[in-house]
Amino acid sequence: MVKIIGISGSVNHPSRTASLVGEILDQLGQDPAFETRLIELSEEAPVLFSALRREDLHGRSAQIVESVEQADLLVVGTPVYRASYTGALKHLFDLVHHRYFIGKPVILAATGGTPLHGLVTEHQLRPLFGFLNALSLPTAIYAVEQDFSEYRLNNTVVSQRIERVVAEARTQIALLLELHGHVRPLVSAV
Repeated sequence: MVKIIGISGSVNHPSRTASLVGEILDQLGQDPAFETRLIELSEEAPVLFSALRREDLHGRSAQIVESVEQADLLVVGTPVYRASYTGALKHLFDLVHHRYFIGKPVILAATGGTPLHGLVTEHQLRPLFGFLNALSLPTAIYAVEQDFSEYRLNNTVVSQRIERVVAEARTQIALLLELHGHVRPLVSAV
């Protein structure tokens, strides 16, 4: 079973970001070989903030970080906050160990109030996952408030981009299976 974890970096509930990540997970989940799960930081941030360093992880916070590290593919979404991703999302990725991300495919997604922040996926999220040595998939998803109706995506152009990135994810998973006989990249001894 291919394990896919979606992360909504929003600290609000309900959230357009969680809806967007959920839509991507729903499309990925149509493949019976894919098991999807959504982590909403609106619920989990207080647990994660109890650990300031990796050594402080225990119980629920350790489980969250481990599930992110052990995922075969990540779908990471954030609302744009002060031209970047949220502090809650940054804190989560401060707690993970980089060795679990080598070659891990990641779908990048963001939501914002204006098209002016549309490059946050390229200038903020892509460098974060580059630092972790993950493989950010080529198509990123960005949606604005007008693309939603009562927290449900209603823009066909954004939906088409989701279809494209889901196809990229399926291709990447198939390549990893063909090359290595498994999806999870081997954990580096470094």
